[in-house]
Amino acid sequence: MPDPDLLIRTSGEKRISNYLLWQIAYCEIYITNKYWPEFDKKQLEEAIIEFGKRQRRWGK
Repeated sequence: MPDPDLLIRTSGEKRISNYLLWQIAYCEIYITNKYWPEFDKKQLEEAIIEFGKRQRRWGK
């Protein structure tokens, strides 16, 4: 399985809690104030749109 390109962090937390630490080294992180049960298709679409706007630098 390839490493993820996008990590969505719910509840407004700005830490990764050592979750998939090596796998997300070059991952884009999207932080939302919505809690997981409230995170729905609309928020997922917003995260994907935001991800598409980012210029990936791959650690440069």
